[in-house]
Amino acid sequence: MTLTAGELIFIDTNILLSATDISRPSFSVAKALFKLIIQAGYSPVITGQIIREYLVVATRPINVNGFGMTAGDAVHNIKEFQKKLVVYNERRSSAELLQHLVLKHQLIGKRIHDANIAAVMKTHGIRYIVTDNTADFSCFSDINVLTCSEAIETFK
Repeated sequence: MTLTAGELIFIDTNILLSATDISRPSFSVAKALFKLIIQAGYSPVITGQIIREYLVVATRPINVNGFGMTAGDAVHNIKEFQKKLVVYNERRSSAELLQHLVLKHQLIGKRIHDANIAAVMKTHGIRYIVTDNTADFSCFSDINVLTCSEAIETFK
């Protein structure tokens, strides 16, 4: 895997969540990731989908696998992340590619969220994603998937 200076690196929702929740085992690794990516000369990227997914989990009650944050705290966190991340928009071509990927891989339910990320990545020329859910992207052969720990090693 060869990364070049200025390369765009997509950051999945679970990495933002890990960087927020001190009780998660990957908290310190996720926090360090953002600093390393930027120091190494890469551009971390998210989309509106990632913002929505983060806000859903952050504000969902703790008893249903959320963080139980107020809306204000969750939005504050997103604003802080956006100081370090570039937010890319979905395009019409992303929507068309999403439909193609859903049919090609016969995706259903929540897997369509992953296909949308893959479609947006492809339309923006983003080759790498950092996620703790690597299996979610295994069917997309043109995406290079890194765990947070693998990314840390790559960007050192």
